[in-house]
Formats: sequence, structure tokens, C-alpha cells
Amino acid sequence: MEFVAASLEHIDRMCEITEQAKRQLKGMGLDQWQKGYPSREIWTEDAKKGCTFLAMENGEILGIFAFQTTPDASYDVIDGKWLTDGSYASMHRVCVADEAKGKGVAGRMFAHGFQMASELGFNSVRIDTHPGNLPMQRALAKSGFVPCGEIRLAGGSEAGDLRIAFEKVLQEVS
Repeated sequence: MEFVAASLEHIDRMCEITEQAKRQLKGMGLDQWQKGYPSREIWTEDAKKGCTFLAMENGEILGIFAFQTTPDASYDVIDGKWLTDGSYASMHRVCVADEAKGKGVAGRMFAHGFQMASELGFNSVRIDTHPGNLPMQRALAKSGFVPCGEIRLAGGSEAGDLRIAFEKVLQEVS
């Protein structure tokens, strides 16, 4: 599996995978990603910024994630406690194509995000998900993320929505 930065030529397939994820979440009775997020416009903006990465195999996109190196306003207030203080990288909009589910794609995407964060000098990676999104919570636990508490999303179509926040420490903080 290789990881490449998403470009505008990938947007249609990224939107297909996103729609698959939205259908799965809706089928689980969750409101996550049911309010227009993530959208074609967000993926297009991500591609232009170079902050979204694709898990590719044999030329096929199997998974997508956005990688953020600036503080996330949603993480400023937590009902709980982060494992680290200071700078962190974060991963968002993680989704796997239906035909690739159960094949370790999410875990490999997390590992790639950890590697990128470590290479950039970050001590940890943060992420969040819906309290009812048990498949994602299992994938996060399997990759070493630790639940830290609850946050409310800041901004966007899901502003104010409750999420469980997770963090993975990459190296010991001195």
C-alpha cells in the first residue's frame, strides 16, 4: 500500500467513498456526517492545500484521511484531559472504501499519519469520532489511541455536536 497526496483528479472517487461512509453511519442510526460534511468542496480545498492523503493499492483508492498540523479549535475545550500538552497533529475525515473494509486499511492510514507526525516533530496525534461510531472506536483502540474525554465540534455544519476525543502519544515528552 502506498500513500499519495490527494489531487483534484481524485475528487470524484473520494466523494464516492465519502458517500459510502455516510450511508454506513446513517445505517447505524448516527447523525455523524449527515449534515453535508465532508463535502466535495472540503475535499477540493484539502487537495489544493495538500493535506489529504489516499491509501492506494494497484492504482485504486482504498481509504482517505486529512492530516492537520495546526491546532484544532474543537480540541481547545475537553471534558476530560489530553495525554499531552502543547503541539499535536490531528487526523480527520478518515474513511475506507466499502470493498476494502476489514482489510487493515484504517490501521495502515493511522500508522502513516503517526509516521508523518513523528517526522514533523509532533509528540502526539489527536482524533475524534461520534460516541456511537463503534467500528471507528475499535479501529482507534487497535491503533493505540486512548480516549481522553468529550469535545464539542467548533464550526462547520456539525458545530456543537458531541464527539469522543482520542490521542496517541508517539514519543516520550521530555
